[in-house]
Amino acid sequence: MLKFLGRRLLIALPTLLVIATLAFGLLHATPGGPFDSAKQMPAEIQRSIEAKYHLDEPLWRQYLRYMNDLAHGDLGPSFQYRNTSVNELIRAGLPVDAWVGSLALLIAVLAGGLCGFLAALKRDTRWDYVPMFFAALGIALPVFVVAPLLVLVFAVQLRWLPSGDWRAGEFRYWILPVLALALPYTAYIARMVRGAAIEVLSSPFIRTARAKGLTTRTVILRHALRPVLMPLVSFLGPAFAGVLTGSIIIESVFGLPGIGRYFLIGAINRDYTLVVGITVLYGVLIIVFNLLADLSYALLDPRVRLQP
Repeated sequence: MLKFLGRRLLIALPTLLVIATLAFGLLHATPGGPFDSAKQMPAEIQRSIEAKYHLDEPLWRQYLRYMNDLAHGDLGPSFQYRNTSVNELIRAGLPVDAWVGSLALLIAVLAGGLCGFLAALKRDTRWDYVPMFFAALGIALPVFVVAPLLVLVFAVQLRWLPSGDWRAGEFRYWILPVLALALPYTAYIARMVRGAAIEVLSSPFIRTARAKGLTTRTVILRHALRPVLMPLVSFLGPAFAGVLTGSIIIESVFGLPGIGRYFLIGAINRDYTLVVGITVLYGVLIIVFNLLADLSYALLDPRVRLQP
């Protein structure tokens, strides 16, 4: 196990280096700069600002300076949000995304898994057709359509819930963002679990278990559940990283102070350090949660062994 973890960490470090290098290079190759504006500032002031942020140095020196700071956990100052570091912006926005994303993914796993299992058990009946119809609809409809529709129905017409804003500790402000973020993941999980469950339930070991006279509940919980969860675990690795880094559309519609909004503003305003920092964060989360998914395989299926 320790050798496996060590090998994965050795692979992760050059991967993060490549991610940071590509993000750094592509942003600096994009026309424009962080301090370009419609109103031209005096040349002396612009040179002074660029010198403060080391933008007057050659690109290779800026790269080495940034990589040195990154190795020490410093993502640098934000060019757009003055007197604020990228670390501070991430610390402010990530808890909001983590809370909303965790609730959304929990709902998606429970609702999607239940619908998928039910559809597989009641294959080719209305209990299969109806959930899968809505699952296909949930996959087809993009988030930027679903989120405004939820606001229109529950906030504008019914007036049951607030249309936006964020007040930590008040449950009613979480419902619509969580629901809008959970719906597409619920649809994907339902389709995935249904397909995996149909394959597992038609396997020889399941037929043997049923031939022994075991109840359907026992067959599912003791024999079918773990194999069905294997593809779901693979999906949840990048999915959890995705919801943690926030959805730009969800944050824009509901006014959430998450890091997705910072990423969008940073990309528009050429805030190099902010965009690269969030990109590196996303890479770290992908690597960590994929590693946790690999470790989960050994728990779900004893036949899986983590080779050094």
